[in-house]
Amino acid sequence: MCPMKIGFVGAGNMGGALLAGIHAHGREMSTAVFDVAPAACEKAKGLGAEICGSIEELTEKSDIVVIAVKPQYFGDVFPHIRRGIRERKKIVSITPGFDFRYLHEHLGEQAVLTRTIPNMPAMVGAGITLMSFEEALSDEERQEIRGIFECVGTVTEIPERLLDAGMTGSSASPAFTYMYIEALADGVVALGIPRAQAYEMCAQAVLGAAKMVLETGLHPGVLKDQVCSPGGMTIQGVKMLEEGGFRYSVIAAEEAAFRKSQEMAK
Repeated sequence: MCPMKIGFVGAGNMGGALLAGIHAHGREMSTAVFDVAPAACEKAKGLGAEICGSIEELTEKSDIVVIAVKPQYFGDVFPHIRRGIRERKKIVSITPGFDFRYLHEHLGEQAVLTRTIPNMPAMVGAGITLMSFEEALSDEERQEIRGIFECVGTVTEIPERLLDAGMTGSSASPAFTYMYIEALADGVVALGIPRAQAYEMCAQAVLGAAKMVLETGLHPGVLKDQVCSPGGMTIQGVKMLEEGGFRYSVIAAEEAAFRKSQEMAK
């Protein structure tokens, strides 16, 4: 039996990460790519992907088509994907804001849809992908699609109506976390620690704190309390963060990201 073929329209950061993950895991999948950038095609070719000459060709010969381009290029690629759909075809979108209704309007009713929102840490195999399926997909088909994204991290299913809200805590939040790590490092640099060492220690501290949340199952507030001794130094830092509106700023940033996701498809 021929291996399942996964076609990627776009092999940039996220498409390239998924290709690398499939290649590294040796999954029983073959891959195909269409990308207008020669460098992206060369890299994909090095990962064992077949390079297609058109989006129509890629769509026709792929069992699953992953649309891995930025939303501003949807108008360029959607008509070609639609022309390449000759029969029922599994289509996967990785972009927030564009719901099943919008995708069917542009891709037709023979497209059987999955919406996913991966995040940047997928590029190092530590991603989390939020995923929502149309009812028309069987359990076996759902597992096939999950398998693609499990090559670069974990997968969490979520109702489509909550997908864009969940994005703020999974896909947008790495940017907020990078800013936090940078701020932590600036603080210790100001106290005399060399820059490279500051980034390493602060990034490792954030990684370790996240691992504690995941592996202990304890509430983050409980873990925070365990670090804060009465009258100690850490609680003084926590107090300053609260005075600066730290939690409010994080929540407001997520709300702003959510509002933008809802505006994109209008």
